[in-house]
Amino acid sequence: MDRFYSNENFPRQAVEQLRRIGHDVLNSFDAGNANRAVPDEEVLIFAAAEARILLTQNRRHFLMLHNRKAINHAGIVICTFDHDFERLALRVHTAVLKVSETDGKLIRVIRPTR
Repeated sequence: MDRFYSNENFPRQAVEQLRRIGHDVLNSFDAGNANRAVPDEEVLIFAAAEARILLTQNRRHFLMLHNRKAINHAGIVICTFDHDFERLALRVHTAVLKVSETDGKLIRVIRPTR
C-alpha cells in the first residue's frame, strides 16, 4: 500500500479510513506539525523528504506548487471536501491505484455530484 502525508486540512476521519484499508498515513499531528502554520511549500518538502504522497484539500496552493515544478515530490492528491469520509478515503485509494507511478504527479479526487 501507499505512504501518505496528510496536511492539517485533510479530515482525520478519512485518514483513519485509509489506514483501515492498509495505507501508511502520517498526519501533521503525528508528525508534530499541527497548529504551527507551516507554509505549504514546507509541507510539500516534508512529504517529499519522507517519500510520502501528500493528501490535501488545499487544492489551489498545492496545484500552484506542483505547476512551478520547484519541488520534486512523491505525488500530490488534491481533494474536494466530502462529509462521507469513508467514501473520500475509497476515492483516494482508487485514484492512486489507477496511477502506475505517483512521483511528481498531481492526482485530483473530486466529490461526485448528486
